[in-house]
Amino acid sequence: MTPRDASDPSPSRWSDLDRPPLNVTALRRGLVREGGLWRRVDVVQRTGSTNTDLVALAAGGKADEGAVLVAEEQTAARGRLDRQWTAPARSGLFFSVLLRPVEVPVDRWGWLPLLTGVAVATGLSRAAGVDTALKWPNDLLVTVDGEERKAGGILAERAGDGGVVVGVGINVTLRADELPVPRAGSLALAGAVSTDRDPLLRGVLRALEDWYGRWRSAGGDPAVSGLQEAYAAGCATLGRMVRAELPGDRALVGEAVAVDGDGRLVLATEEGAREPVGAGDIVHLRLA
Repeated sequence: MTPRDASDPSPSRWSDLDRPPLNVTALRRGLVREGGLWRRVDVVQRTGSTNTDLVALAAGGKADEGAVLVAEEQTAARGRLDRQWTAPARSGLFFSVLLRPVEVPVDRWGWLPLLTGVAVATGLSRAAGVDTALKWPNDLLVTVDGEERKAGGILAERAGDGGVVVGVGINVTLRADELPVPRAGSLALAGAVSTDRDPLLRGVLRALEDWYGRWRSAGGDPAVSGLQEAYAAGCATLGRMVRAELPGDRALVGEAVAVDGDGRLVLATEEGAREPVGAGDIVHLRLA
């Protein structure tokens, strides 16, 4: 599907006055600066997937590191393992960024989705006043009526040009009657002090620029950059008994005790073993 630019004057942009469109001019003014990470910010009205679009642009040599592509609505959004999800137009933040951490060994690039999770939690805490917990490896959780619910997710994909496209989806103003499943949530349902998407997006991208800079300066070392400690501090999975469902109808049950230097979740099993599992190894991770 061809993305439609957000400057399109279609009346549908104002079909829900509680969900005004993003101000692309203000976003560019607040994010694009000399010497900064973010080089270009584009907002499209509607597309299938910002990740798919940005991967294609990068592969075609039409996007540089620091490109940000935001959609007011996605019709074919994908999560991990190509799981599909949808949300009403302008009800959330749906965006992808292109990163090229050439100074970092490729075997450390697996930290990028975890780094993005820390950045999103940091940015939302400051801009929305909402505590966002991280469910390993790529879910964003908020508390609604005393219950942890998924309010977003992260998807990283290799761009094929030496880069990585990281996509983020966050439910901002999703209402109770719009939830795709009962265990879903949104910033509004979690009591956010602000659901204005412009400052929320600026806050998240500034936090991402900060954490990416620290990690890259440390050569991707998660301990030296402080990323490993920060992720563990915000990870709701640690300290819980979980069941990691693996390919081939296999499963591993144990207490999640750590996230190791490779970004893998370490499970302490009843047999006394410590078993690391990588994000690419699991089909589902559930509470046991």
